[in-house]
Amino acid sequence: MTWLVVGLGNPGQKYERTRHSVGHTVINAAAEKFGGTLKKHRAGAFLAEPRVGTMPGGAPGPKTMLATVTCFMNVSGGPVAQLCKYYDVPADKLLVVHDDLDLPDGQLRLKVGGGEGGHNGLRSISKSLGTKRYARLRVGIGRPQGRQDPADYVLAPVTGKALTELEVTVARAVDVIEDIVTTDFLGAQMRLHSNG
Repeated sequence: MTWLVVGLGNPGQKYERTRHSVGHTVINAAAEKFGGTLKKHRAGAFLAEPRVGTMPGGAPGPKTMLATVTCFMNVSGGPVAQLCKYYDVPADKLLVVHDDLDLPDGQLRLKVGGGEGGHNGLRSISKSLGTKRYARLRVGIGRPQGRQDPADYVLAPVTGKALTELEVTVARAVDVIEDIVTTDFLGAQMRLHSNG
């Protein structure tokens, strides 16, 4: 069964290099690595369907749907639910890539279900799907220093050394996606968490 991997973020150039749109950044990097072109889909998304990774023995990896939504994050549930319906993807084959303020900067974690941690994108998806039982790849962005408002922090462009570090994190997230689709979720989760 094909995975649908959706990266959360806000549309438009203004948000491209922000922590809040790291899900978009991960999907764009995955499409580039695996030779997929993100094309506009009528569900309100951009979608690519490359083969991801290599299977044991050297065969090309499975066809995988990589998507970003074209609307703002807090209403992303509609397009995600439409993609799941259109391609007949069950919730247990949906992986949502999103920023997470509660994880240290650069840390990656995988989980299935659970709360949304105040994340409006996840809340919208859970509501539209009618379930929280889908996989998430949490990309740690840390909390702002000092008294900076978390909303300003997540929406500010990332520059300098922080941008270089974010690019490393994004590349690692793409590797995690490859591990999930070419092996299995639980194995990938175990490997990721045992590596810190």
